[in-house]
Amino acid sequence: MKRRTFLVGGAGAFGALLVGWSVLPARQRLTTAAPLPVEGTQAALNGWVKIASDDTVTVMMCKAEMGQGIHTGLAMVLAEELDADWSRVRVEDAPIDNIYNSVQSVIDDLPFRPDHDSITKRTIVWYTRKLMREAGTMMTGGSSSINDLWTPMREAGASARAMLIAAAAAQWHVPAGECVAQGGYVSHPSGRKASFGELSSMAAQQALPHKVTLKDPAGFKLIGKPLPRIEAASKLNGTARFGIDALPDGLLYASVVMCPTLGGTVASFDAASAAKMPGCIKALAFPPYNGGTGGVAVIADNPFRAMNAVDAINVTWKHGAAASLSSAEVEHRLALALDDGDGHAYYHRGDINDALSRAAHTVSAEYHAPYLAHGAVEPLNCTVQVADGAATVWVSTQVPALARHHVAKVLHIDDDKVTVHAQLLGGAFGRRLELDYIAQAALIAREADGHPVQTLWSRAQDFTHDFYRPACVARLRAGLDNNGKVIAWHSASASQAIVPEALSRYYGVPRIPIDKTTSEGAFDQPYEWPVVRVAHKIVELPVPVGFWRSVGHSHQAFFTESFTDELAAAAGQDPVAFRAALLAQHPRHLAVLQRVAALSDWHEPLTHAADGAPRARGVALHEAFGSVVAQVAEVSIGPRGRIRVHRVVCVIDCGLPVNPNLIRQQMESGIVFGLSAALQDEITIVNGQVEQKNFVDFPVVRINDCPVIETDIMPSRLHPQGVGEPGVPPVAPAVANAVFALTGKRLRTLPLKLT
Repeated sequence: MKRRTFLVGGAGAFGALLVGWSVLPARQRLTTAAPLPVEGTQAALNGWVKIASDDTVTVMMCKAEMGQGIHTGLAMVLAEELDADWSRVRVEDAPIDNIYNSVQSVIDDLPFRPDHDSITKRTIVWYTRKLMREAGTMMTGGSSSINDLWTPMREAGASARAMLIAAAAAQWHVPAGECVAQGGYVSHPSGRKASFGELSSMAAQQALPHKVTLKDPAGFKLIGKPLPRIEAASKLNGTARFGIDALPDGLLYASVVMCPTLGGTVASFDAASAAKMPGCIKALAFPPYNGGTGGVAVIADNPFRAMNAVDAINVTWKHGAAASLSSAEVEHRLALALDDGDGHAYYHRGDINDALSRAAHTVSAEYHAPYLAHGAVEPLNCTVQVADGAATVWVSTQVPALARHHVAKVLHIDDDKVTVHAQLLGGAFGRRLELDYIAQAALIAREADGHPVQTLWSRAQDFTHDFYRPACVARLRAGLDNNGKVIAWHSASASQAIVPEALSRYYGVPRIPIDKTTSEGAFDQPYEWPVVRVAHKIVELPVPVGFWRSVGHSHQAFFTESFTDELAAAAGQDPVAFRAALLAQHPRHLAVLQRVAALSDWHEPLTHAADGAPRARGVALHEAFGSVVAQVAEVSIGPRGRIRVHRVVCVIDCGLPVNPNLIRQQMESGIVFGLSAALQDEITIVNGQVEQKNFVDFPVVRINDCPVIETDIMPSRLHPQGVGEPGVPPVAPAVANAVFALTGKRLRTLPLKLT
C-alpha cells in the first residue's frame, strides 16, 4: 500500500508540477543570464546586439558559420528591425547561454508530417519549445537557424531600436512617437538627429520594452536583398580564423593514429622508436570517446614531426565487434530485416494490403544507398590548453555548449572552468556535431604540462573514422488502377538510426526506439496517396553513423522520387503531369513543380550534347526542412557508360527569401554535393575497416564536370525556412530519372553506374 500510495502520489505531484510549468509564460530569448561582455565604448542593449560610440553595431552569433552564410543572414534580420547602417554591422560569437539554445531543430525532428495539423501535434510542439528553451543546447544544424531565430532576432532589433528612440526622446524632451530610426540614426521632425553610437550608452539604461511592433515585410530595406557575405572580406584577405588557425603562445602539436577497425582500441604500444625522433615530446594512448575509436597520439613541437613520430609507434590493436563486418554483410542484414517485417509506420492510412490486392497493376522495386563520409575540406582539429584547473578550447564546432561539457567531463572539472572559443568552420555537413575529436584533444592536452596543444587529424584518419551517413535498403510497392492512377503506396526501409546513437553519445541516455530522420523524405512528402503505409526498420550495426547533409532526405528522396518516376512510366504518363495529379491539395508544391517545368523547357525537345551524344531530362520534387525544391537535370552518356550532367534547373520555395545571394549559393553547393554522392561516392567496409582514405577515393565533382546550375527563387511571405540542405535530395533522382528517359535502364543503387 505504501509503495502504491507513493507511486500514485508521486505521479500526481509530477502531473501537478507539469501543469503548473505549462501555464508559465515561455522563457524570454532577449537577455542573457549574465551581462554580455563589452569592450571599449560598447553598450549591450540586449543579449543579441551591442552598439559602440563609433556607430559599430555588433550582432551576437550563436550559430556556427561553416560556409552557409548564416552570419550574414541573421545579421540582416536584426539590422533590418534595428534600422541599422549595414556598413557598420559586425558579428561576434555569442557566449554560452540558454537564450541561444536551438529550438527549431528539435521541433523539426518530431515525427509529424508538415501538413499534419492536430491538437496533439500543437501541444507536443508547444511543450517541446518550452523544454528546449530551458534544457536544450546551442547547436547549428538541420537548416534551422533562420527559421529558429527569425522572431528572436527581429524582436531584439526592434527592442534595441525602441530603446535608442526612447533615449533620444528623453534627451530632446519630445514624445518617443515623434522620433524615427533610419540608417543608423534617430531623427525628429524638429531637425534634431543623433547616431546610434551617440545614443548607445543612454539607450542601454532604458527599460527593455515589454512589447514591440515588428516591421511589415513591405517595408523591408535589407531583407530580400542579395547582400555580400559579411565574412567574405576576411576570407579573401586571410584574417578569417578557422579552427586550424588557432595559434596561442607556446603551441605544441599532436597527431593521432586510431585503430583501423571501427570502434577498436589499443591493446598495447611501443613508442621507443618515436621517442628518439626529433621534436617528439610525449606519446600516449587514448580510449574511444563519444562513439569513436581508440588510438595513440604523439605530442611534438610541430605538426610534421608529430605525424612522422606517430607513424613510428608500434601498436597492437584490439579490433572489437566490427572486425568481421563488410559492406556485403551490411546489405545482407538490412535486407534480412525487411524480410522480417517493415518496422514502425511513420505514416499510414487505410488498409494497404487490401488496396494492393485490388489494384489493376502493381509495381515493385528495391533501392540501395551506401554509407557516406562528410569529407569537409578543413580536417578535424581542436586546440586545448589545460592549466591551473581550467581549460581553454579553440575549436570549429556546431555544438559549443556540448563541447564545453565533454571537455570538462574528460578533465574532471566543472563546465564553468572551460572556455570555448568558437572558430569558423572549414566545412562540416554534420561531422562537427560530434565530440570525439574534442574530447580526445582535451585528454592529449592534459599531458602537455600547461602548453596548448593542437590535435590535428590526417585526411586518412578523418575518412576512416567518420560518423557516416547510414547505408539503407528500401522496398517500395504501389498499385495503379486501370487509368494509371495511384491507389496504394507502400514504402519500407531499413538502416541504422542516427538520433538514438547521437543522444547516447551526447547525453548518455538509453536509445529511443524510433527516429523520424530514418524515414524523413519518405513519410513526409506531399503526394496524395489514397491508401499508404510508410515504415522503417532500425538495424543495429557496429558502424558509427551521424548526421550528414540532409540526413534521411539524402537517400529517401532518391527512393521516393525514382519510384514515382517508375509509376509514371508504368502508367504511360508524363513524369511532371503524373506528379501534378498527386498534388491537387498542395498548391505550393504544384507551383514549384510547374515553375521548374517551364524554366527547363520540359516539353521542348533537347538538342544533342557537343560531342553528338543524345540528351534527356529527369525531374524530381522534394520537401525538406520546410522548403520545397524541384530540379530538372539534363543528362547524356559518355564513353564507357559515364553519366554526364550538363544542366540542372532548380526552383525553391523557402518562404520569405532573406538573402537571395545566399540561397543561390546554397542551392549550387547542395547540387554539387548531391551530385558527388549520386555519381561517384560511397564508403565501403572490409573486415570492419573503411577502404576510402582521401578525396582520390571519395571525389568531389570537379569544375570541368560541374553542370550549369540555374536557380529560381519563388516569391513568398511565409516564415523563412531552411536552405542549407534542401538542394541535396532531389538531384540524385533527377539524374537517375534522366538516365532512364535516355537509356530505358532504371538505376536503383547509389552511386549511379551504367557499367
